[in-house]
Amino acid sequence: MSPIGDILNIDEIIKSSLSRNKFIYGIFTTPRVKSQYKKVTAKAMLIKGKNYIQLEKFTNTQAFHENLADEDAFSVLINMIINEYRNINIFTEDADYQILASKKGNIKVIQKEPSKKLKSESHNKKKQYIINENEPCDFLNILGVMNEEGRVYAKKYDKFKQINKFLEIVDDSLRDKDIQDDFMIIDFGCGKAYLTFALYYYFYSIRKIKVKITGLDLKEEVIEFCNETAKKLNYENLQFMYGDIRDFEYENNVNMIVTLHACDTATDAALVKAIAWDCDIILSVPCCQHEFFNKIENENLKPMLKHGLIKERMSSLITDSLRSLFLETKGYRVQLMEFISMEHTPKNILIRAVKADKKTKTAEIEYEEFKKFWNLDDLFIEKYYETINNQK
Repeated sequence: MSPIGDILNIDEIIKSSLSRNKFIYGIFTTPRVKSQYKKVTAKAMLIKGKNYIQLEKFTNTQAFHENLADEDAFSVLINMIINEYRNINIFTEDADYQILASKKGNIKVIQKEPSKKLKSESHNKKKQYIINENEPCDFLNILGVMNEEGRVYAKKYDKFKQINKFLEIVDDSLRDKDIQDDFMIIDFGCGKAYLTFALYYYFYSIRKIKVKITGLDLKEEVIEFCNETAKKLNYENLQFMYGDIRDFEYENNVNMIVTLHACDTATDAALVKAIAWDCDIILSVPCCQHEFFNKIENENLKPMLKHGLIKERMSSLITDSLRSLFLETKGYRVQLMEFISMEHTPKNILIRAVKADKKTKTAEIEYEEFKKFWNLDDLFIEKYYETINNQK
């Protein structure tokens, strides 16, 4: 520990630590004169690739933030040391400094061994994905999301993020589950199948599990494209079939159902199929929900429901709430979660249901009370569930 006696040394300490990117943190307390800020902290930040010092200024009730480029930070920090605060602690990679100012203005600097290490603080930290950028990925290349070197095309970046968000949800859903080869997945309404291909890649290339996946869709040209793509990729246990969810039958065990943007009651049909097959995991992102629009009714909520736009949004929320309750009545543990950011689409709810064999009595009561509150009856999901059960 060694004292340093003059202002010039303080000047050099701050200038050197900023210019060499060794400034870590600063705390300024005990104002020399009456000030609205009783404490100020200074923290090194990296914002959009440029070094900044972020000031956090504390009043008795609030905190205010200000980001200063290094060239501006120097004069501000020196002014606070010389003119504004009496007790300062500066932490750099080379040393810690305690700076004390007497009431007469005399300054004493005490140097100590460094106690902190520089951490990369950033407002735009690179997101760690399950499928990372700049790492070649065969299906993303062939589907036009990234080039052969793994660079994601700018116009496809939202799709890239959506794929990774989906895989994060899948990965979390499989936590603590013993997944074996031949785990069977069916994707109802697969469309161009970005997420279906992502599932196959996730299991085979990341989890090293030989699953089987079938994608189903009503567009023949889409099915043809997907099968050709699977063949090019040598994804041998991935197939695509043309057909309607309600007509689709599968004789063997189905472990997981995915239904993303199946329109209106097609989502309900997929959920009922999954329940009938006793699936372990259900992931569903409903698209348009029209069934309840002309059914929901509640006298107390007429001021809201008389507006078509609000009624449409309410219908979607009520529909998905009822679906989640229906799944709970069948022994599933259910979560409603954000799948796509609201800035891209209001249709951003993913229903995740995991088989839990939980007691269903409470859910059954809530389900019936919920229907009664909205005056709902003659529901497709109930009628289709009864039809499937009668066919067993």
